[in-house]
Amino acid sequence: MWFLLALITALFWGGSDLFSKMGTDPRDKYSHLRMLIMVGTVMGIHATAMLLLNHETFDPRSMVRYLPVSAFYIVSMAIGYIGLRYLELSVSSPVCNSSGALAALLCFLFLGQTMTWVQFAAVALVMLGVVLLSVFDLKDENKARRFRGEVIEEKYRVSALAVAIPVFYCILDALGTFGDALVMDTLELVSEEEAEIAYEYTFLLCAVAAFCFLVVVKKQKFRLWDEREKGLGALCETAGQFFYVYAISENAIMAAPLISSYCLFSVVLSRVFLREKLTWRQYGAIAVSVCGIVILGFFDAG
Repeated sequence: MWFLLALITALFWGGSDLFSKMGTDPRDKYSHLRMLIMVGTVMGIHATAMLLLNHETFDPRSMVRYLPVSAFYIVSMAIGYIGLRYLELSVSSPVCNSSGALAALLCFLFLGQTMTWVQFAAVALVMLGVVLLSVFDLKDENKARRFRGEVIEEKYRVSALAVAIPVFYCILDALGTFGDALVMDTLELVSEEEAEIAYEYTFLLCAVAAFCFLVVVKKQKFRLWDEREKGLGALCETAGQFFYVYAISENAIMAAPLISSYCLFSVVLSRVFLREKLTWRQYGAIAVSVCGIVILGFFDAG
């Protein structure tokens, strides 16, 4: 069952990546806050609907027990949304998604979950792809544009930052996934439903804080219609999160890397709809990373 749940999560999060990129304005330094507001709002609505429709009660203390995990996820997402301003989706998505391999490694080392030699080899492939992709993005793009005498765009002038952002995302997201496995499976501090609602209400509180900062403090305008692409991304993100919690609770060491393969959907969609162009070396690095992710997803721990 975890396999189907993980695959559905990957599909929704691939769509979230696309719509988030479409709704990001590189000239708007508050674009990441607008995205956080939309995601937090949709998640808050979803959490409330879950409580009302299922006639469940919710202990607010679950938010405290789950807070470290929520913090890892929310901060990583904020970093990822900032990165959308500086790095093409086809590059940033596979780097970010390598968090699944790192999470699997953490679960193996600290939670006693098992991995085969094939899975270890797959983790090595993913990490190799990440390193190659980072190096190629730093060197090739700026060098090629200078050689052609083109004006280098801002996102390429800050390419070191553009690479560092998804790497930080990768680490924080992996720690969040590891925390999920620890809190829900090993320690059993919260159930899947409690974790889902606690995370979404925590995200809602962050969205309220971001809205107050953006509108009240910074005097920026916020119109829902102008944020419609971000809204679609938020819907996909929330839908994916719903299936993600159950997939991770069932088999974290296998589900996490498989879910990370949503970069496959992201890359295909970005090439089709955003017309993003990559060099052949970048494609090669992405292929290496994706191969490792796919292997991790399809080989059982035995």
